[in-house]
Amino acid sequence: MNKIKPLFDKQCTCLLCQTKFTTKKLRTRFVKLNKMDSDFFPIYDEHNPLLYYINVCPACGFSYSDDSSRYFSQEGKMALIEKVSSHWIPHSFDKERSIEDSIKTYKLAAYCASVRKEKHITVAGLYLRIAWHYRMLNNTEQEIRFINLALSEYETSYSIGDYQGTKVSELRTIYLIADLSKRTNNLEKATKFYSKVIEQQNRTVETQIVKLAKESWQEMRDSQKTFI
Repeated sequence: MNKIKPLFDKQCTCLLCQTKFTTKKLRTRFVKLNKMDSDFFPIYDEHNPLLYYINVCPACGFSYSDDSSRYFSQEGKMALIEKVSSHWIPHSFDKERSIEDSIKTYKLAAYCASVRKEKHITVAGLYLRIAWHYRMLNNTEQEIRFINLALSEYETSYSIGDYQGTKVSELRTIYLIADLSKRTNNLEKATKFYSKVIEQQNRTVETQIVKLAKESWQEMRDSQKTFI
């Protein structure tokens, strides 16, 4: 009897050029969450599904997640062909991925999302996931760089409300602005946005996010007292 392997081949059709290709995905039975950081970075026991989140078309280079918008404006399609596909040297990410391999796929996806003018909340999520990858590599400089990029996109998303209609709620957006501000040592902004989260505690079902905000807010207060 053949032993079931953690990775399997998923059949994909490129949203841009319609090329059929395969990409590796991780079977859910092998996904075991150990703990989660305050910015929702999931830490797994062994097999990491984050490494296989992005699909990369080997023919044209268009890179996207299963959550990406299926809609293409004609302008967006032409921009991708000009700025991505015309420079792409055909190659595949259809094998087992290292963290470094995965970073390449996320950077491609973030660039494609920006070129096709996807929502800021979408681009923010990709930048944040890149930051998580650098955290796995203990590369603090690059982690902070991409946290700052994610923070900027989350703030823009919050200000124009483009998170609406997505899986990311307003409360989660506000919380992430607070947490990422804290991680980049902007404690004044972090305090302001943690307070915005806590203000909604009596009218939200996302009680875990409120709990995290309270804990972080208290942690910051306690830390500031030690310097007085």
